[in-house]
Amino acid sequence: MIKGKAWKFGNDIDTDVIIPAVYLNTTNPEELAMHCFEPILPNFKEKVNKGDIIVAGKNFGCGSSRQHAPIAIKACGISCVIASSFARIFFRNAINIGLPILECEEASEKTDNGDELEVDLEKGIIRNLTKGIEFKAEPLPESILQILSSGGLVEYVKKKLGGE
Repeated sequence: MIKGKAWKFGNDIDTDVIIPAVYLNTTNPEELAMHCFEPILPNFKEKVNKGDIIVAGKNFGCGSSRQHAPIAIKACGISCVIASSFARIFFRNAINIGLPILECEEASEKTDNGDELEVDLEKGIIRNLTKGIEFKAEPLPESILQILSSGGLVEYVKKKLGGE
C-alpha cells in the first residue's frame, strides 16, 4: 500500500520539464533529483515528502526517451505516478527503475494538489482520502508487480538468475 500527498501536474509534461537536458551529464540520482521539475516548480525536491504521489493528465513523460526522468522523480522520494496516460517509453523506463505508475483518468481529473491518496497497486485501487472517493485503475500485471517489488528490472533479473 502506498500513501502520500498528491502533487498535481497537467497534460503533456515532457521529459525536458521533468529533468532539463543541461543536467543529463550525470546519472547520479541525488543530483538529478535536485533539478527535478526545475522549469515549472523550482526546489521540488525540498518540497516533497518521501512517499508523495504525482498525479498528472495525459501523455505524462512525453518527449525524449531519457531514463533520467523517472530516476529524478524516484530520487525525490515520489512513491508513485498516476496519470491519465503515459508516453510509452516513459512507462517502460519507470517500471525498469522500480517506479510504480498507474493510468487512471478519473483520479487525474478529480484529485487536487495536496489531496491525501492511498494506492493499492495489486488491485488498481486509488483512494482519495481527503475527498472520500475511490478510483479504479487497471491493475498492473503480476510480471510488472514482481519487477517493482524487486526494485527494478536489474534487481529482478539478478534475483531470477540467482545473483547478488
